[in-house]
Amino acid sequence: MSGRYDVIVVGAGHNGLTAACYLAKRGLKTLVLERSDWIGGAAVSRELYEGWTYSNCSYVCSLLRPEVVRDLDLPRHGLQVIPYESGATFTRDGGYFAYYSDHDALRREISRFSRRDADNYERYARAVMRQCRFIKPLLLRAAPDPVSNRPRDIAELLFLGKRFHDLGDREMGETIRFWTMSIGEFLDEYFETDVIKAHFAGSGIIGTGLGVYSPGTAYVLLHHYMGEVDGTIGAWGFTRGGMGGVTQAMARALIEAGGEIRAGAGVAQILSKDGKTKGVVLDNGDVLEASTVISNMDVKRTFLNHVEAKDLPDDFVKAVKRFKIRGSSAKLNIALDGFPSFPAAPAGAPFLKGDLHASESLDELERAYDDWKAGRWSSDPYFDMLIPTCIDPTMAPPGKHMMTVFVQYAPYELASGESWDGPARDRMAETVIAKIAEHSPDFRDLILHKEVRTPWDIEREVGLTEGNIFQGELTFDQMFFNRPVPGYADYRTPIKGLYLCGSSSHPGGGVMAAPGANAAREVLRDLGMKVSGLTPAERAA
Repeated sequence: MSGRYDVIVVGAGHNGLTAACYLAKRGLKTLVLERSDWIGGAAVSRELYEGWTYSNCSYVCSLLRPEVVRDLDLPRHGLQVIPYESGATFTRDGGYFAYYSDHDALRREISRFSRRDADNYERYARAVMRQCRFIKPLLLRAAPDPVSNRPRDIAELLFLGKRFHDLGDREMGETIRFWTMSIGEFLDEYFETDVIKAHFAGSGIIGTGLGVYSPGTAYVLLHHYMGEVDGTIGAWGFTRGGMGGVTQAMARALIEAGGEIRAGAGVAQILSKDGKTKGVVLDNGDVLEASTVISNMDVKRTFLNHVEAKDLPDDFVKAVKRFKIRGSSAKLNIALDGFPSFPAAPAGAPFLKGDLHASESLDELERAYDDWKAGRWSSDPYFDMLIPTCIDPTMAPPGKHMMTVFVQYAPYELASGESWDGPARDRMAETVIAKIAEHSPDFRDLILHKEVRTPWDIEREVGLTEGNIFQGELTFDQMFFNRPVPGYADYRTPIKGLYLCGSSSHPGGGVMAAPGANAAREVLRDLGMKVSGLTPAERAA
């Protein structure tokens, strides 16, 4: 079997679908190929226990760029994001620290612990928002190559330089410090209360092989703050019906635009000849022709597994091998027979509808990281726990609930030599469940079913190398013009007609869709098609 297309996209995750939508809307014959029998990649909803829907990988929505939502008209195709506005960290002494999106309520809550911290929160929030305002306009622009003489790279460098210069002398220095410092050091500058620092620090380590005192984790915090829901900056929400609601809406938009999706169609090899892309060979031997192929796989999987090494420069292959993609996370999805009790929470506490944690200090979080470095899952893990059925009842039967628990840290390789496919999986899950049960005495008895996802599961099922949710560490040495490889941050590759659109590319991971939109724009440029109007960011440029 063979076929001819203008564009073939490898991988039906949210970035692959985004790129495909933009190109199909321009009239290009576009095909998306997906190895799994379902689409969505890490943004998927699956019924693994009758009556319960799990967002079994990505689980909350905020980073999805509103420009992409508008361009693809995703709400018309079924996307609905329901915001939640609070969260809490429980402490072993029976107390809690609650986080509220309402400014005055949060200030009062912080004042329960420290008046000084309440005053400093104003400074902290302003500092974070300054960084958000600086970076957000860069998300939907290709990162410039600083050693290139191309007019577009020079223009983008001038744009970036002007934005940086406009910060002023003091803020330029603070920005450089922020991007290179640890989340622990950053929080130590503003707060004195351990549990408050621990609550905010979690966003700096989620999905990374880094600890709270590792340089660069302050930026990871920013990566979680710069999203928005319904115009509310920094807000998070649940996609109705689970995170598959994002990719299902994209799939409907793609089909409407004339695109095609094939599930259960894994790509064995990306074909090239004389430095130019020719198409792909499927796992079943079918050959599909296209002069443009866009890979939604991470950079290592793309070039080390699916492209002939002889077609690539040696220095490029070496750089790809050096790109850091380290597995550090696990996940539990749990079907509950009812809503668990949390004795520390006041009756009807709104924060139970948001992110719940139980790590009380930066030292505790750093010790959890120490376990990971030693090749062990954390004996006292950090978790980000939510019960989305508090807000979205479609994910479980009436009166029942679904809980999602993201866990740090779980190494890809265990120092003990054990397989994650053996008893280690259940022992790791029990470590997490036991910590939750410290704060919810009836939690264990309510468990009807659980899905345990180790780094191996995430890699095998979703195709994320080592189970790294960002397709590569979000550290300064792997951002902007260095992501994924210096000289190739514009979504192009050494093979003409082969592009990257996944989270290994600028601006990085999360269900953001910016890499997919940006890659589509560069494809259109290379095809000689007009790109004005592709995104609001492009119009501004």
